[in-house]
This record gives sequence, structure tokens and C-alpha cells, in this order.
Amino acid sequence: MPDPLDRVRTAAAARGLEIELRERPSASSLDEAAALLGLQPTDIVKTLVVKRADDTYLFALIPGDLAISWPKLRALVGVNKLRLPEPELALAATGYERGTITPIGSSTDWPVYADASIVGRRIAMGAGAHGYSLFVDADELIAAYDATVADISQPAAAR
Repeated sequence: MPDPLDRVRTAAAARGLEIELRERPSASSLDEAAALLGLQPTDIVKTLVVKRADDTYLFALIPGDLAISWPKLRALVGVNKLRLPEPELALAATGYERGTITPIGSSTDWPVYADASIVGRRIAMGAGAHGYSLFVDADELIAAYDATVADISQPAAAR
């Protein structure tokens, strides 16, 4: 497989998507990552790979300070079962390791579901490789991937 950053750049260009890839030190928490990038935690968006019962997948884009709402996502997708796959299944489904996953350049173009709260914002997300963040206009990402936008999040549990 080609270099993950090259895959991301090539896929973004093919969709007319302007992105910025920025090298960054590793962080041990969302708050630390946000501080390193000069952002608020809500500006960092997690790309979650979600497995359906039929062994297909989808991407859920959730702000870092929120959690996925399984009941909301199941109702939107119209299924009774969804789950996060094991790391090796996520890698096989996307070509990216957990913690780096992005729909941009994924080995398979799975459907994208974006939480409505990211609309109208510039966001940071996984860049396909550890030690990098990808910055993109959320509205452009949503348009480029014909993402379904809906309320699919809930407050994160206290840590």
C-alpha cells in the first residue's frame, strides 16, 4: 500500500477537497491534543469505523468532546445492531490504523455520517498516519463524500 499521507493527499485532490496535513507531537488526551493544535476539543473530530451486522461498515464523524449515540445512529441507518470493530477489522476495512482513521483515502468508500454539530466549522481529524492531523472545512468534506448529516452524538461520559 502506498504511504498513508500520499493516499490522503491523492484522494482529497481527486474529490477537489482542500486539506492541510500538519505534523504534531503525540498527545495523551483530547485536551492535550487540542492545546497542541491550538484548538478547542470540539474542533477535533473522531472518525469512527462502525460495523454493521452484514459485515459492511460506515464512518461516523463525532466531535472529540462528544460520544456516539448508538440509538440515534441505529435509527438513522435503519438497523438494530451496530458496533465498533476490533482494531484489525477497522484496519482491514479502511487501510488505516485506529487513531489515524479518516474517510479520505480509505481503501473502501464506506458511507459517511456526520454529526450535525460539525457543520460550518474547520475541523481537525485523523490524517491516515500517526503524528499528523488533517485540517479540512467540514462542509466541504460533507459535500465531497455526500455525507448524511444528523444528530448522532451525545455528551461524553465523565472520565
